[in-house]
Amino acid sequence: MTVDQLLQKEIKDSQLWLSREKEESTYKRDLKKRIELINWVLDNRRNPSVEICSLIESRMNETIQEINKTNSIFESDKLHVELRILDWIFYQVCKDQQKSWERVCWVTRNSNFL
Repeated sequence: MTVDQLLQKEIKDSQLWLSREKEESTYKRDLKKRIELINWVLDNRRNPSVEICSLIESRMNETIQEINKTNSIFESDKLHVELRILDWIFYQVCKDQQKSWERVCWVTRNSNFL
């Protein structure tokens, strides 16, 4: 399963649970945020000039800064949820890039021996 397929599946699963949730709740709010952030990543992945890992990391840093500025647990709770979702997305999207980068470094280091 590709990263895009995994993210699309996550959207579908989240939409399913969202449709089952009848009352407004933090769970429903979190599902909406999950769908929004995954769509944001998928949209940005389509643009080849965007370095998606850096973009996600930047958004995570902005969210951390917002958390540090808040004085209310209720406000920061929403931001913590966003940060956890971004962290999960970052891992899913960027772990493959990290593996690719490690392979390039390995080949580069060992090319002297060929």
